[in-house]
Amino acid sequence: VQLQASGGGLVQAGGSLRLSCAASGRTFSRYHTGWFRQAPGKEREFVAAISWSGGSTFYADSVKGRFTISRDNAKNTVYLQMNSLKPEDTALYYCAADQKSTVVAVMRGRYDYWGQGTLVTVSS
Repeated sequence: VQLQASGGGLVQAGGSLRLSCAASGRTFSRYHTGWFRQAPGKEREFVAAISWSGGSTFYADSVKGRFTISRDNAKNTVYLQMNSLKPEDTALYYCAADQKSTVVAVMRGRYDYWGQGTLVTVSS
């Protein structure tokens, strides 16, 4: 499975962006998928995750109520809608797919495939 993240950019605080993660491979629709982010000088952290069916979603407390993760398995794509963006959301955002787990994971070590990252910059 290869993942391609896109949709990052520069936005003012309070604005919105929609990230996309396009995947190759027919089995992607059976993988739980997550978004992680890494700010300069910080560790990569969990942002949101969605079950393979789309029926379950999970969010970090810092983004709950502002970000929404969704997926379209017919298009092999997972999305991250980010609203009310804050300067502290500035980071490189990565999508990742978990091939093995039966439950959705929030730990980055559980994910098997990673995209290249897309940069989100939020100005104050």
